[in-house]
Amino acid sequence: MSETSLQDCIDAATYEFTLGDSASAEDCLRKLLENHPDSFEAWHALTEVYYAQKKYKAALEAATAAHKLCPEDIHINTSLSRIWVQCGDKEQAEHFGAQARMLSWKQELKSPPPEADNP
Repeated sequence: MSETSLQDCIDAATYEFTLGDSASAEDCLRKLLENHPDSFEAWHALTEVYYAQKKYKAALEAATAAHKLCPEDIHINTSLSRIWVQCGDKEQAEHFGAQARMLSWKQELKSPPPEADNP
């Protein structure tokens, strides 16, 4: 499957989820991951589906798989922080929240500053 087709499948599952069909989205993403276990985007989408369903243990497992694939992603670090809050582990929640903030700052530092207006 090409990257475009893979992303199309993830987008279709996300669309199902936004329409309220969490079970269909979950099923689609699980099947997709059977054939593409290295798809960060699919793991992250599954994380959010589980989180919305309050399946925090499953969300944590999916987020951990995504994090292993892309530990420098701001969004997965934020997701992990949110999940750990729900699981009641303040230390882990703060760790991943801090990671997300540091990654955000790194991204800001890479961006050129806006040009100042000269009157």
